[in-house]
Amino acid sequence: MGPVVVLGDEATCAGFALAGVETLSPSPAEAPAAFARALESASMVVVTLGLAAALSPGALRRAIAGERPIVVVMPDLVDPDADTGVAARVRTVLGIGA
Repeated sequence: MGPVVVLGDEATCAGFALAGVETLSPSPAEAPAAFARALESASMVVVTLGLAAALSPGALRRAIAGERPIVVVMPDLVDPDADTGVAARVRTVLGIGA
């Protein structure tokens, strides 16, 4: 079983790193490659909403729908109320709502 990996902004990752969690804070351009590497090595991947917006909707959908690793999109620490459309895509993938 691999580690839990958090991909997101520096502030969020700093908090998780203090708890001993492996973290990555890639730029939006680096996000797809970092996400792909995390999917290969981790047992659980946590992605902040802002970083998830830099991923292709199809890649994110496939990762969330897959069995392993577990993939979770969480709100950003910096702006937890921002919705860049990822939340709606996640609800659609999970079959929640209209």
